Amino acid sequence: MSMNHTLYPVGNFKFGTKAAKEVKYPTVDAQMERLQTKYQAEGPRRSVDAVLVVHQNNHPHILLLQAGPTYFKLPGGRLRPGEEEVDGLKRKLVSKLSPESESLQVEWEIGECVGSFYRPNFEQVVYPYLPAHITRPKETKKVYMVRLPESCYFAVPSNLKLLAVPLFELYDNAARYGPIIAGLPLMLSKFQFVRA
Repeated sequence: MSMNHTLYPVGNFKFGTKAAKEVKYPTVDAQMERLQTKYQAEGPRRSVDAVLVVHQNNHPHILLLQAGPTYFKLPGGRLRPGEEEVDGLKRKLVSKLSPESESLQVEWEIGECVGSFYRPNFEQVVYPYLPAHITRPKETKKVYMVRLPESCYFAVPSNLKLLAVPLFELYDNAARYGPIIAGLPLMLSKFQFVRA
């Protein structure tokens, strides 16, 4: 059973910049090193990511953050200890995409979880299931759909770029985007996109 998800044209949205945010891990190696350090101090990492979809030229596009020439990610990040997933994702979206002026900020509408992923070791590999021999994954990541308003203002940290990437470009393109982003076309196949 498919569910409707309304897509608005990318031209409905305004884009600006705000102060740079620290990129804690600009490379995969740096990310794994930080994950291991945090794991030793805090235990397994829990993180959440957002899927924001717009349309351009009648094709669905995913909004991705680009940090450096070859590092792409969904907006989101690590949850604080004890933080609820939806609350943490809203906090991350405000940090990564909302303007600093409260009058321009949007109330983020978090939809359903479209994927859960597990990192069994301090490596780039993630699985859409918890392998049977793993009792304590190093990271659990949840991916949520976010319903965008008809229009809003995005303010992106000046050291990042916000790109609208066609959904068809992501399909089976893990070498460029990583396994989670490359898997989005399959995760989103249950949605019927309705162009506004």
